[in-house]
Amino acid sequence: MLEIDGSQKSGSGTILRLAVALAAILAEPLHIYNIRQKRPRPGLKPQHLEAVLTAAKLCGATVTGAELGSKELWFTPTGIVGGDVEAKIGTAGSIPMLLITVLPICVFADDLVCIHISNGGTDVSHSPTINYLRHVFFPVLRRMGLEATLTVHKYGYYPKGMGEVSVAVRSTPHLAPIDLEHLGKLESLKGVSVCTFLADRKVAERQATSAQHLLKTCEVEADIQVVNDFSNPLQRGSSLTLWAQTSTNALVGGDAIGELRKTSEAVGREAAENLLQEIEAKATVDVHLADLLIPYLALTEGRSVFLTRSLTAHLETNIWLVQKILDVTFRISKVKHLYRVEKD
Repeated sequence: MLEIDGSQKSGSGTILRLAVALAAILAEPLHIYNIRQKRPRPGLKPQHLEAVLTAAKLCGATVTGAELGSKELWFTPTGIVGGDVEAKIGTAGSIPMLLITVLPICVFADDLVCIHISNGGTDVSHSPTINYLRHVFFPVLRRMGLEATLTVHKYGYYPKGMGEVSVAVRSTPHLAPIDLEHLGKLESLKGVSVCTFLADRKVAERQATSAQHLLKTCEVEADIQVVNDFSNPLQRGSSLTLWAQTSTNALVGGDAIGELRKTSEAVGREAAENLLQEIEAKATVDVHLADLLIPYLALTEGRSVFLTRSLTAHLETNIWLVQKILDVTFRISKVKHLYRVEKD
């Protein structure tokens, strides 16, 4: 049985998410305790609970302790299957974070997996936006051989959520390693600026214009798609996701979400500044993608490498956990102002 102390390293939900995914892949029983111990309100929140239950559906797991607020659970998987899976968060809890939990499991399914997630947040704080997954995370995984498509039916924001997303994942017998040691030349700069039931205030346009103003310092012009969305009449909101691609196929992103008393111009500036940090640092993987890629690199055969500008708590935690559970080794070294992360 895998015994995991959730208070280690970041002491956050990332330990729960990754531990459950690896237990499902290995078909090993998992006992995890002190769940989210270092967070202001420890234990399972709705998004974490639904992530565990969705993972259980994918691998026929029996789960004990899966209830709101629980700090301890037992997860006993059998075999990973394909087919249709329904998930319903019920709050503005992050749909992207639920997907981050279950996506590694889908790699090893015996058939196509179609996941439908409703009543959650597509663009909420402390989480990548749904368009970051669609335009940054998924394309990098595609390079590794994982075919996944994402459809947004309804955008969802804090406090009600009510977002709805479908994802189809085709399993692959072997993930390919990636070599992102060299940045290359900036070739394209793109983005998606979304607002839901805020078209009358030109929120999406203002976000895009603000971002483009800051990005004028880049070698290429930013092409930002403006989306005036009307999918969710129960919840207004906005987001901006930007990404840059280079001649070596490095892909880095930056995003921001609209919030009460936060101007559209501020959203645009925040997303642009986040992306510019990555471009100016010459990172080949942005700070969010760095920790998301760790489980996939750990599951490949062969050497993978990337450069990131920050050794975040989530990155350190994911490396610690995959090394604890899997027979893999990651090496971290400093290359000028960047961190070089290599998996043997």
